[in-house]
Amino acid sequence: MKLDTKLDYEKIDDVVVENINHDDYPDFSDAYIASAKYDDPVNGRRDLTEDELESLDSGWVHDQVWDWIH
Repeated sequence: MKLDTKLDYEKIDDVVVENINHDDYPDFSDAYIASAKYDDPVNGRRDLTEDELESLDSGWVHDQVWDWIH
């Protein structure tokens, strides 16, 4: 699903990464963001929706995986 609004990645925190398979180093292609918080300027701090989690930029997700394991 394509979202109408873009997320400001600087406002995403409390990222939880799941399904890290160390045998898949360095790609970690099965890892994903299970949950994260967003500092929404309209609705305040909230959980990202499933649609938002699925629409996250894959490069950003990979960076979060690396941050999570290091």
